[in-house]
Amino acid sequence: MENIFKEGDYVCDKTNPNIKLIVRRYVDRIYYCKVVNNPLHKDLVFFEREIQYYKEK
Repeated sequence: MENIFKEGDYVCDKTNPNIKLIVRRYVDRIYYCKVVNNPLHKDLVFFEREIQYYKEK
């Protein structure tokens, strides 16, 4: 099974689509994401079903 999102893809949390995230790492079916323009924020961790591609408004 291959992951949908690749490292460097811009995604967002389905419950909060206003925050732009970037996929930093994918390990054991878990995505580690960073908040774009906020390098001090800790990594956010998601399963594939919890995120979607970020759409510019």
